[in-house]
Amino acid sequence: MRANKIAKRVSFKGVKAILRAGGLTAVLAAPLAAQADNLTDAMIGAYNTSGLLEQNRALLRVTDENVAAAVASLRPVINWTVQASHQYSRGPNVVGGLNEQETNSLSTAVNLQWVLWDGGQRRLSKQSAQQAVLATRQSLLNIEQQVLFQAVQAYVGVLAQQENVRLRVNNLRLLKEELRAANNRFEVKDVTRTDVALAQSRVAGAQAALTQARGDLEVAKATYRQVVGRAPGPIAGQPPLPKGIQSPANAQALAQRNHPNILSQQYAVKAAELAARSSRAALGPNVTLNGNVGHTETRNARRDSDISGVSLNFTQNLYSGGARASAKRADIARLDAEKGALISTQRAVTQGVSASYVGLETAKASLVSSGERVRAARFAFEGLREEATLGARTTLDVLEAEQELLDAQVERVQARAQQALAAYSLLQAQGLLTAEHLGLAVEIYDPTLYYNLVKDAPAEVSKRSRDLDRVLKALGKN
Repeated sequence: MRANKIAKRVSFKGVKAILRAGGLTAVLAAPLAAQADNLTDAMIGAYNTSGLLEQNRALLRVTDENVAAAVASLRPVINWTVQASHQYSRGPNVVGGLNEQETNSLSTAVNLQWVLWDGGQRRLSKQSAQQAVLATRQSLLNIEQQVLFQAVQAYVGVLAQQENVRLRVNNLRLLKEELRAANNRFEVKDVTRTDVALAQSRVAGAQAALTQARGDLEVAKATYRQVVGRAPGPIAGQPPLPKGIQSPANAQALAQRNHPNILSQQYAVKAAELAARSSRAALGPNVTLNGNVGHTETRNARRDSDISGVSLNFTQNLYSGGARASAKRADIARLDAEKGALISTQRAVTQGVSASYVGLETAKASLVSSGERVRAARFAFEGLREEATLGARTTLDVLEAEQELLDAQVERVQARAQQALAAYSLLQAQGLLTAEHLGLAVEIYDPTLYYNLVKDAPAEVSKRSRDLDRVLKALGKN
């Protein structure tokens, strides 16, 4: 029943995600061609089918179980033992003969061992494991960002290659027209055989370029299938840029507060600090409660015996070859390493935001300039073609103008692609490229569901354990 509640809760979160999708999702899913794939479709497919996400969700559940193991170490350990024994002895007796004796016994015992006090070592280990869980959750969010950005790259890659193929097809068509015009003018002696050969060369080059472009498109589609989990349908068009792009200073401040890498490393520092404190506590004494209850039946002697006892033991390790002191120093060094990693991570995130912001501004400027170049190149091409019909321009002039127009159009396609990638790269650099922030219509994976079931270390025969079995089975089906 608990598992059903969990499933309902996940489904309800998915419905809420759909209802929240009024911002970015509404823009991304703007009505274009029927059944066309848009960027939202690509990201949803990547989120739902990513093996990398499944792998890291499972690794998070492994980390959750470390908390259960730490909790279990705070509890008593109870063992049940059953022993069946047979003993046979033979030897001389006092009168010079042989004495034989055979004994069969069956015994059972229950033993309890419970560490009552250890200076806080196990409690600190549990807290360290809990911080490690929080760090791993943030690492999972960062993996989610990577998966969604790969979906953006795959979508934009297919779109750009489709545009490139379209431009190459159009370029080949125009060059074939120029070749026909050159042949017609050669027949009336307006141009030489050289002009015709130049046109033929450009047509052959355009055909080769078109073949290459179609090959690049197939590669882009294969990448899309790998990332999204299915082949792309008709592409809806250029993805709209995400809203709320801020100044570099504001973007950096937001990233320092929210980026999963920084939050993960902060939790890792706390986990290392607690682990170092646990190692120091391990140098102190332990107080352990021991208890046992047993019963033995001896068949041949026809006698039974019962035994029970309880003891309180105080233990202090005096010398272990320096192993415990070494472990303490190693944990302190790990803490220093995690602190250094936090500084590096903070600086890397700041640099990433700055680079992404500059990349976006550069892409915007490049798109504007490439648009101007396309307009100028088209005007020049059309003018040169008209002048060539009047004999004022050569075939080479027209062909070069056509090549200039093609180069400008390809540059504009690349600039559009770079602008989209830079915009989503900035979102990722701020830690905002997640399914929840984007409002994707998916069932958001809730890492607390599994943790809440295992954090108290349920026994194998408990109801909580049966709930866990059902959850794991459901996760396996996904």
